[in-house]
Amino acid sequence: MADESDRRRPLTRSPKRVRLVELSGEAMSALLDGDLSRAGRTAGLSLTEYFVTDSARWLWRYRLAQMAADPERARWMVRQAVVGDGGLAVGHAGFHGPPDEAGMVEVGYSVAPEFRRRGYARATLVELLCRAAAEPTVTTVRAAISPGNAASLATVSGFGFVEVGEQWDDEDGRELVFEVPARRGVPAE
Repeated sequence: MADESDRRRPLTRSPKRVRLVELSGEAMSALLDGDLSRAGRTAGLSLTEYFVTDSARWLWRYRLAQMAADPERARWMVRQAVVGDGGLAVGHAGFHGPPDEAGMVEVGYSVAPEFRRRGYARATLVELLCRAAAEPTVTTVRAAISPGNAASLATVSGFGFVEVGEQWDDEDGRELVFEVPARRGVPAE
């Protein structure tokens, strides 16, 4: 997927800019309940129906359980990908948890269908990679992607990710596993 020059080339920011805004447990609970209005007020964001779909609710339930078991995980997990001054959330992103004992974190991101093919996934991935690079304990960033997810495979291409294997995910099935060094270069503002 990547040649050595991709792995060494510094990140460049996408023309699209997103901010990653942490989503509180209270806001996730409201989304789990299907209450977009309360979730939006709590988070201070404009949220669309995408955030209360069945797959989104599965994520909120899963992350809330993880946070209840280990509150320190929260800072690594769910954030909203937000654009503009009005706080419009175009997707969600984060890490599956804190770095493991080898310093690896796994990214996850999703963009609402009405905002896809506009560069927001790439911009979100850049922000996640910058966050990982800023953490001294993170050495490797992983992305696990279904072989049929052409959009996500295209998103990680050009960032220096190298396919290192496969895994089986109980939720998503077969996934291709890609990794890149965390500190391959931070983009200029």
